[in-house]
Amino acid sequence: MKNVAIIGGTGYGALELIRLLHNHEYMHLKKIISGSHHGEQLASIYPHLVDFVDDPLEKLEIERLKTEVDIVFFATPAGVSKELIPKLEDSPVQCIDLSGDLRISSREEYLSWYGGEAAPQETLNNAVYGLSEIYSEQVKEASVVSNPGCYPTSALLGLIPALKEKIISAHPIIIDGKTGVSGAGKTPTAMTHFSETNDNVQPYKIGAHKHIPEIDEYLSSAAGESISTTFSAHLIPMTRGLICTMYGTLQGDTSTEEVINIYKTFYQSNPFVRIRDKGEFPTTKDVYGSNFCDIGLHVDGRTNQLIIVSAIDNLVKGASGQAIQNANLMNGWDEQHSLKTLPIYP
Repeated sequence: MKNVAIIGGTGYGALELIRLLHNHEYMHLKKIISGSHHGEQLASIYPHLVDFVDDPLEKLEIERLKTEVDIVFFATPAGVSKELIPKLEDSPVQCIDLSGDLRISSREEYLSWYGGEAAPQETLNNAVYGLSEIYSEQVKEASVVSNPGCYPTSALLGLIPALKEKIISAHPIIIDGKTGVSGAGKTPTAMTHFSETNDNVQPYKIGAHKHIPEIDEYLSSAAGESISTTFSAHLIPMTRGLICTMYGTLQGDTSTEEVINIYKTFYQSNPFVRIRDKGEFPTTKDVYGSNFCDIGLHVDGRTNQLIIVSAIDNLVKGASGQAIQNANLMNGWDEQHSLKTLPIYP
């Protein structure tokens, strides 16, 4: 049994970690740490946790973490973990970062997109990108894992097989993404206000979304050449769920059946990726509350395009579920442990 801490204990990511860790046989949630609510009972903020979380939220004490826990999940806003993880790297503590602080390997790119100083280069070099299905062998050996963002998880799982197997060209690639309001986090904004979100679809951060360099970096790695995607994000009036519809130019003659078979072979050892049969496409309801990524494929011979539809739950496969999947891999446990649950439907 390994002791676990969550830093940033009152956000949506932390709540999903708590829910998914509750039935984990090999991880014990020892500490929930909050900078703004330490000393309070988490159940006083979230009554659904009554009888499940008894200990009060704690104040961060780095030196105690080094001796009292084995795994730390950073469910923190951007800019926090890059300061804290370097202080834990001289200890045996495993760090899994759910923020964007370690996802971009270039410090210059981070500064450009995030507008602040990046983590130390040594920390970036030590961090393994935790897209579980693609980098599982590296994750197994890691002590620091950078959990992918929600949009990149959906987009990369959808596109990487097509690039690796040379089904589509590296240029152009278009990604049309849509997410529920929980993807914006707990802090309310004018955009997430009910009267703004209800009965509305809002494009946002066009050409400036922080997930763009992350998607481009790991697609480029898969393709073996530089890729710059066209990515657009939309906020839609639902609580959770994320779907990307993607378009790539076919490199040769192929059929929908052939592409589906390639994808099924590519992901045959990955239980959380489900490839749909011809003519079937996922919806966000199909993966609601689960760690699955469902992918549908269509070859459009008229336009010579491969159309890929990839759906995830942004808070599970796009955040906390994948973080636990990575913790399972890091510790030699079954990667499905505490995650093999049916999606919630309807």
